[in-house]
Amino acid sequence: MELYFSPGQSYPLGATVQPDGVNFSLFSKSARSVELLLFDHANDPQPAHIICLDPQHNRTFFYWHIFVANIGAGQIYAYRVHGPFEPQRGLRFDGRKVLLDPYALALVGEERYNRSAAIGPGDNCAHALKGVVADLTTYDWENDVHPCTPYSATVIYELHVGGFTRNPNSGVAPEKRGTYAGLIEKIPYLKSLGITAVELLPIHYFDAEDAKPGLTNYWGYSTLGFFAPHRSYSSRRDPLGPLDEFRDMVKALHREGIEVILDVVFNHTAEGNHTGPTLSFRGLENSVYYMLEESPEYYRNYSGCGNTFKGNHPISGRLILDCLRYWVAEMHVDGFRFDLASILTRDHIGQPPAGDISSTNILWVIESDPALAGTKLIAEAWDAAGLYHVGEFVGLADWFAEWNGPFRDDIRRFVKSDNATVKLLADRILASPDIYSRQGIDINRSVNFVTCHDGFTLNDLVSYNHKHNEANGENNQDGANDNHSWNCGEEGPTQNPDIEALRIRQIKNLFTLLLLSQGTPMVLMGDEVRRSQLGNNNAYCQDNGLSWFDWDAVEKEAALLRFVTGLIDFIQTTEIFKQEQLLEVTYGSQSPHIVWHGVRLGQPDWDDNSHSLAFTLRHPQHDEHLYVAFNAYWQPLSFELPPLDNNDYWHRIIDTALPSPEDFCPLDAAPMVKDKTYRVEARSTIVLRVKNNVAM
Repeated sequence: MELYFSPGQSYPLGATVQPDGVNFSLFSKSARSVELLLFDHANDPQPAHIICLDPQHNRTFFYWHIFVANIGAGQIYAYRVHGPFEPQRGLRFDGRKVLLDPYALALVGEERYNRSAAIGPGDNCAHALKGVVADLTTYDWENDVHPCTPYSATVIYELHVGGFTRNPNSGVAPEKRGTYAGLIEKIPYLKSLGITAVELLPIHYFDAEDAKPGLTNYWGYSTLGFFAPHRSYSSRRDPLGPLDEFRDMVKALHREGIEVILDVVFNHTAEGNHTGPTLSFRGLENSVYYMLEESPEYYRNYSGCGNTFKGNHPISGRLILDCLRYWVAEMHVDGFRFDLASILTRDHIGQPPAGDISSTNILWVIESDPALAGTKLIAEAWDAAGLYHVGEFVGLADWFAEWNGPFRDDIRRFVKSDNATVKLLADRILASPDIYSRQGIDINRSVNFVTCHDGFTLNDLVSYNHKHNEANGENNQDGANDNHSWNCGEEGPTQNPDIEALRIRQIKNLFTLLLLSQGTPMVLMGDEVRRSQLGNNNAYCQDNGLSWFDWDAVEKEAALLRFVTGLIDFIQTTEIFKQEQLLEVTYGSQSPHIVWHGVRLGQPDWDDNSHSLAFTLRHPQHDEHLYVAFNAYWQPLSFELPPLDNNDYWHRIIDTALPSPEDFCPLDAAPMVKDKTYRVEARSTIVLRVKNNVAM
C-alpha cells in the first residue's frame, strides 16, 4: 500500500480518523526530530514504515503532526523521539526507544512486551507496546443513557475486573474469565446484591510487569495508557476488541441501572524513578510530565511509586482533562475515584498549597468542566507524602465527594471495643459533621467504607491482629501496620466454633454500621461472602486465588449474603437512609431527625469507657420510626425501648447475635417486640421498626 502525506494539524492530539486517512499529533517541546512508526501487525519486531516529521512543515509551536492518507482504524503505530539526553537538565530523550502516544485509544504488543528492554540500553522495538488508531463513530450504543443515580440512593461496590471472574469456580468460560465480558455475565449477581454502582480498580492500560520479579502488578496502579482500556481484561484478541468489550460492559451495566466509576491514577505513571523504563512521557518531555527534584536527574516521589505526575502543568493538566472527558463522552462512564487526589493540589514543583486547596488549578478545572457535570467525582483526599485533605474537597468544592478515611478507622475501633470511640461513632453515623461542616452540602458526599482494596478484607479484619504479607517478597515490611483489627481470639483460620460465631457477628455489626450511617456506603468486592486474603493487607501483586473472588463462597456463605442483601434492600426502601441534609438532633421535629440514647432513654453515655450507643430515627412525612442499638461491650446490656402510641409495637428487623434467618427479617415478617427493654447480646447490634402504616 502506497502512503501519502501532508503536514496535518496540531489538533486534536493523538491519532484521529478522517475520511481519507489519519491525523497524528504529539507534544514535545525539546525534541529535535520525531519519527512516526507504522506497523502491519501487533507483534511485528520492526515497523513497516518509518515517517520522519519535518520540523519546518510538521511542527506547530511544540506540537508535531502529520496526516497520512490511505490508512484508518486498526492501524498500529508508535513513535521515536530524538533529543538531548541530559538528565542533569531534566532531559531524557532516547531515540532508540519506541514510545507510546499518550493519547492512544488502544494498545497492543503485550505478548512481546518486556519492561527491562525499555530500561536497558539499545533499541527495544521488538519488545515495545504500540498504539492502535480507533474510529469512535462506528460503535452502536443502542440509546444508552447514564443512570444518574443520586448519591443519596447510591451503594458502591469496589470491584477488580480481573479478580471478579478469574477464579475457575466462577462458572465463566475460560476465555472470558477475568474480563469485561466475564463481568457482564455476573451482572445478575450484582443486581441481586442491590448495589447501584461499581467502582472499578484501574482499567486504564497498566504495566503488569511493574512489580518484583515473579510477581504481577495486580491492582493496576501503574498506568501506561490513560485513554486505553487494559487489554488483558478483554476476551477479544483483535486490536480494537478491548474498546468494544469495555463499552459492551458499560452498556450492559447501565441497562440494569448500575453506574460505572473508574479508579483513575493521575498521580504517577509506570515509568518509575530515574532507574525506570522509557515508555512514553519520559522520552517525550520528561520535565513537563513529571515533578523533578532540585537535582533534575531525580524524581519527586509524593506517590510512593517512584515518580509524581505534574498535574498542574498546562500540558499534563490538559491531558488529564481530555482523558476524563473522553471516558465520559465516548465510553459513557459515570464517574471517577481519584487515587491520591491530594497530589493534584501540589504545584508544578510539588509544593502543597500555601493556604487551602482551593488555590489549586486542575481539581477546580475538573469540577467546573461542563462535560463532566453530573458525573461522580470522588477524591482519595491524601497522598503518600503526608498531605491529608479529608474534609477540604467537600468543604471547598461544590461537586467532589471524598473517601471518608476517619469513618473506616473509627468504626473499626468501636466494633473492636476500643475506648474513647462513642462520640466519634455518633459523628460517623451522622455523616461526619465534625469533618464536613459546610452548610447546605449533600451529606452523601461522604463516601463511607470499612474496607477497600488497600488493607484487610472484612473477614480478615476480624480474623487477624497482624498483617501477613510474606508472599509479597518484602519480609512483611510492606502494607499498613495499624489496621484496628482484632482476631476474636485466634490468629487466622480457626476450627473453634465460638470464635467463628463471634467473627460472623462482628462482620454483621460492621456491615450494619456501614449501611445504616448517613452518607454513601462503599462495599469491597467479596466482603459479603467473607473473601479472605489470609491476612495479606497489601495484595497489589497477588494475581491469584488470594485476591480473586471465590464463587464457591456464594453458597458456602449464603447466610451472610442473605443478611447483607436484605440490609441493602432495607436502606434503599427506607427514606430516612436517603437524606441529603443533616438529620436534626432533637425530639419531636416534623423533619427527619435522630435522638441519642444509652441503655436508658435519652441518656447516651459519652464517657471514654463507654462501648454502647443507641438512637431513634424518625421521618414523620413517611411515617418511619426506627430504634437502633449498638453494643460493643463484652457483656450483654439491657436497653430501654422508646414507648409507642396507639398500641403500636416495635418489630425486630436485625439482631446480629441471632442465627440466620432470624438475624435479618424483612419488615413484613419481622417479629413483634412487646417488652419495654431489649437484651442486646455482647458485641451485637439490633434494629427495630414500627410496622404501622407501612406499605407492604
